[in-house]
Amino acid sequence: MERSYGVGSGSPRVVAAAQEVLAGNRRGWRALLPFTGPAFVASVAYMDPGNFATNIQGGAAFGYRLLWVVVLANLMAMLFQGLSAKLGIATGKNLAELSREHAPRFAVGMWIVSEVGAMATDLAEFLGAIIAFYLLFGIPMIAGALLTGVLTYVILALHRYGFRTMETLIGSLVGIIAICYIVETLLAKPDWHQVLYHAVVPWLGGSSSVLIAVGIVGATVMPHAIYLHSALTQERIVPRDRRQLFSIVRFSYADVAIALTIAGLVNCAMMYMAAAVFHSTGHAAVADITTAYRTLTPLLGNLAAVVFLIALMASGISSSVVGTMAGQVIMQSFVGFTVPLWVRRLVTMLPAIAVVSLGWNVTQTLIVSQVILSFVLPVPVIALVLLTRRHETMGPMVNGRALTLLSFAAAATIVTLNATLLASALHLH
Repeated sequence: MERSYGVGSGSPRVVAAAQEVLAGNRRGWRALLPFTGPAFVASVAYMDPGNFATNIQGGAAFGYRLLWVVVLANLMAMLFQGLSAKLGIATGKNLAELSREHAPRFAVGMWIVSEVGAMATDLAEFLGAIIAFYLLFGIPMIAGALLTGVLTYVILALHRYGFRTMETLIGSLVGIIAICYIVETLLAKPDWHQVLYHAVVPWLGGSSSVLIAVGIVGATVMPHAIYLHSALTQERIVPRDRRQLFSIVRFSYADVAIALTIAGLVNCAMMYMAAAVFHSTGHAAVADITTAYRTLTPLLGNLAAVVFLIALMASGISSSVVGTMAGQVIMQSFVGFTVPLWVRRLVTMLPAIAVVSLGWNVTQTLIVSQVILSFVLPVPVIALVLLTRRHETMGPMVNGRALTLLSFAAAATIVTLNATLLASALHLH
């Protein structure tokens, strides 16, 4: 299928600036600016409260030894987000739309599985924001859930002022999270030799470490972000010819590399902070976000604890916005209908309110939600790999053999981790 060339439906100013770049009239770092944004929106999913839960528990329980899982998961995330962005640019359609077109018999099943993933995502994001509001301001958890719902709806309403406004706001929240973890790094003073060693040397212990490892993958490579990224790029800046098509895809790869490098560094910082502060000081039993906050104060002081909560709050709110956007894309593209944003926001609040009302362990619920995401993940990943290797779908942007093999290897890694977790749970290993 050959991409139809035309005029983008993104912000007129962004489209005009992009055309200046493509015409060779703007160079240097300023040339990248019109093309940045989609990957930063998607990257929020890689720094959501589920990441806080899995990385903190992993670092507290196993020290630096699971850092390699964070690095591996982030590299796979770059690969799949890059393919998703390219799919949208090359075809003018998003992953869910193309999945429905090419596999109509499986469309409803894929939609149901993807909605389960979206619900697990919303649960994690809401719970993170609720915890932050409770610990930072003393707001009761039920009230915190309602406040989070209102804030995310207000942010989503900014879409009427142009998507660039939304991209800028979410990018600013990503910046806040990154700054918070720079501060945490300075305060925690991790062992950099251990950080570098365990970032590249694999290690897996018993079933408990496998559970955390799969949770890290589920929290890092996010199904809804893969769907959303292709939707963000599909009509943002439409190429006018093949030359522009190749240029736009190259700029989108740079967008992905920058945004997900930041996300990856934040995830590593979450884990090595927990390793340095909790594991190395005999607090390996720190297994939830609330305990982590309360333990940080006597160990590193009030500043570290407050900064930690600010990052968690920014993460919960921004990722909740992105999760709602992804849910709308998934529903509209798979089954052809949408519900008002406020209805989706209200419905997706209910699981989080139920968890709080029933008094369940919030962090353990967060980790379970990330494991659910890891089992949902093969659906969009396999669809993405199969579609991007088809010349009929991608035209000149079809994946080469090496990229296809690498993509299948990454997908196989995810499936293998899930199978390992299942075997561990059934005591088959």
